[in-house]
Amino acid sequence: MKVETTQKNRYKKYVIDPRLKYYKPHSTKVTKTFAQEISAGLTDMPKHIPSMFFYDIKGSELFEKICELSEYYVTRTEIDILGKMKEELQSYLNGPVRIVELGSGMSIKTRTILDAVLNFQDTVEYIPIDVSDILAESSEQLLCDYDNLHITGIIDTYQGGLEFLQNYGKEKSIILFLGSSFGNFTPEQGKEFLLDIYQMMRAGDIFMIGLDLVKDKDILEPAYDDSKGVTKRFNLNMLSRINNELDANFELKDFSHHSFYNDEQQRIEMHLKSKINQTITIPQCSLQIDIKKDELIHTEYSYKFTQYQIRQMLSNAGFVINQIWLDNNRYFSVILASKKHLPGASKSR
Repeated sequence: MKVETTQKNRYKKYVIDPRLKYYKPHSTKVTKTFAQEISAGLTDMPKHIPSMFFYDIKGSELFEKICELSEYYVTRTEIDILGKMKEELQSYLNGPVRIVELGSGMSIKTRTILDAVLNFQDTVEYIPIDVSDILAESSEQLLCDYDNLHITGIIDTYQGGLEFLQNYGKEKSIILFLGSSFGNFTPEQGKEFLLDIYQMMRAGDIFMIGLDLVKDKDILEPAYDDSKGVTKRFNLNMLSRINNELDANFELKDFSHHSFYNDEQQRIEMHLKSKINQTITIPQCSLQIDIKKDELIHTEYSYKFTQYQIRQMLSNAGFVINQIWLDNNRYFSVILASKKHLPGASKSR
């Protein structure tokens, strides 16, 4: 493996083989950001931890297990939609494209899009952007399965990855943001994110986003508090990560997983709930915090949307909706949008 430094020493470039390379910020930059975010969140009121920190290697593995749960309809429903719409995808693309994916994880759903694109072009460059090092593992597996694939990974935040891409190549892109990850943003964060995507897109680029729809809480709540306790372990792993990386002394047995659907705000809320009064020290942050019994540490929102809200959000950011695909139960949606009208614009099914 060859390692180089690039982009004014902000990133290291790792060349695994001629078809696989990835870029990663210097470890000092990542550690500083993590420590700062944890310090800011746990000294705020109410306390919170950014959901992007779920995804260390163990957290990513636990999330893949969540995706296999019977209660968690999101992944299998979205995969079903992608499988049904892939034959139509070419009609919305203007020539060869590279595939850019935000929050790629293990790239399971990516395969459907890769198969669709490789039906009409001989080779494809795939650019996964993810905060977890699991990106490198999933990329190696993809190369084993696709001989005509080249991968350029970016191990960074969405914002960092998008900034990187603005100076990387001029090919047209299909930009994927699947899995309902957009629902983790607050409305204001979501608005800024869509504007960032819009501004980095070039003419001819396409944006594909998966969004979860409003539905009965009896379906929503078990999806985020499953009977096998996998989501509980996923949530508590956030504390394990802080212990491991910042030398904190969280006792996982002193916290419970607490989630519910907030009907008024149209969102699932996930929290860690303290079972006792306790004092936590985090040496790498020079921090000591008191946590009261039953106090909540917020870890995730997962907003749900109506079709009307989806159209309004994308329109307000400047997008034109080319197509909306829904499953038969109308649980989930996959939307294709662009910066200009294409044939078949504004259809839904």
